[in-house]
Amino acid sequence: MWSPQQITAFAMKPTTVANNPPKQHIYSISELNSNIKQLLEDKYPFLWISGEISNYRVPSSGHCYFTLKDSRSQISAVLFRNQAASLAFRPKDGMAVIGFGRVAVYEPRGSYQIVFEYLEPRGIGNLQIAFEKLKRQLSAEGLFDELSKKTLPKIPKTIAIVTSPTGAAIRDFIQVAQRRFANLPIQVVPVRVQGESAPREIIQALTWLNEFGSCDVIVLARGGGSIEDLWAFNDEQVARTIFKSRIPVVSAIGHETDFTIADFVADLRAPTPSAAAEIVVPLKTELQSRIYEMKRKLYVSTSSSLKLLEKQFIGLRNRIVHPKRRLQDWRMRQDDLATRLTTTINDVITRKKERIAFRREMLLQGSPVKNITTLRMRLDNFQQALNGEMFYKLQDRRTFLCKNSAMLDALNPMAILQRGYSITRSLPNRTIVRDASEVKTDQQLEVVLASGKLQVTVTDKQTQ
Repeated sequence: MWSPQQITAFAMKPTTVANNPPKQHIYSISELNSNIKQLLEDKYPFLWISGEISNYRVPSSGHCYFTLKDSRSQISAVLFRNQAASLAFRPKDGMAVIGFGRVAVYEPRGSYQIVFEYLEPRGIGNLQIAFEKLKRQLSAEGLFDELSKKTLPKIPKTIAIVTSPTGAAIRDFIQVAQRRFANLPIQVVPVRVQGESAPREIIQALTWLNEFGSCDVIVLARGGGSIEDLWAFNDEQVARTIFKSRIPVVSAIGHETDFTIADFVADLRAPTPSAAAEIVVPLKTELQSRIYEMKRKLYVSTSSSLKLLEKQFIGLRNRIVHPKRRLQDWRMRQDDLATRLTTTINDVITRKKERIAFRREMLLQGSPVKNITTLRMRLDNFQQALNGEMFYKLQDRRTFLCKNSAMLDALNPMAILQRGYSITRSLPNRTIVRDASEVKTDQQLEVVLASGKLQVTVTDKQTQ
């Protein structure tokens, strides 16, 4: 392309054929976009690219549109419905991903984007990392504990909403609140809900309401957006200011799927600003119905109580008796009770005496002296019987022992040896010799006598 100076110089020269440069091609917008589309799509048919998801949205068509960014730049991206249905995870703002796709140019707007065919998570982005770190820190400090949550008033006298005065959140909240309770005072505290100064303004608004405001509940509201748009509500000082608030705080930030640190610290989280209005603002017609029903029940209960008290009063009035007559009745009753008490005491004493006499007689009849004498006689009889039985048993055992001793003596081999017999055994195996043929000449024998042993040598043998 020529510079403006070159174009001016060319216009001042004489228009001769020799001095005319080659004619330049003039592009139309459509032609230029078409050429760029062809160049980009031919140069980058398919590629792998990674970045962090931001401004993720899914319209009614089901296609996923988002911005893929890094620390210095960003690019538009799209994931069509068929490819999105096959994902094993759900993309969201702040998520770091890696994907496979192609560069596509949309000619009518002259913009280009990445059309993804495949997408997978690669971790979480820097903002998401900071979010999770702060969430863990505040949770460990107890800022999310349910015990520290304050209860919302049933019927608030005044509601303060801290939000942007030009956003859709304030319009939705006021519309729903006025529909539910038309004359309920709503105090709007305008603040920025996005940008660097937003956390400071939110903190100032919450502090001012706690020091000088007259509201019963605070609603912290904002419409939906990316994680960057909602980052003011992930500020640590904002979270600590919400926790220190003596007035209950309701968070209504983003859409139902959006979560911020303020949601966890607040006393109650509403999915949307409209839902916050339905939670905080009671339904006036319902309250009127309840009041009417309570008035009716109170009237019925009061009427019934009055009628009952009237009946009781009439009954008590009819039962009223002169004190002198009442005293006489009590004296007569006292005399009667004294007489009955004396009679009862005498009867009890008489029965006790009779019972003592009966038990004394029973004790005399069952005296231990009689039992001891009887038992001693039985013990003597048993002792004599036992001595006689033991004597007979001993005599019988002595006789039995003498018989067995004589039998043992008769069967004892050593008794036979006492009568002059001996036992001859061969050596060295000590086998008893019963026949002369069992031994040989010069064989060693052992002769067992009644007293002692002999070792002999066979010099001669005779067999019958």
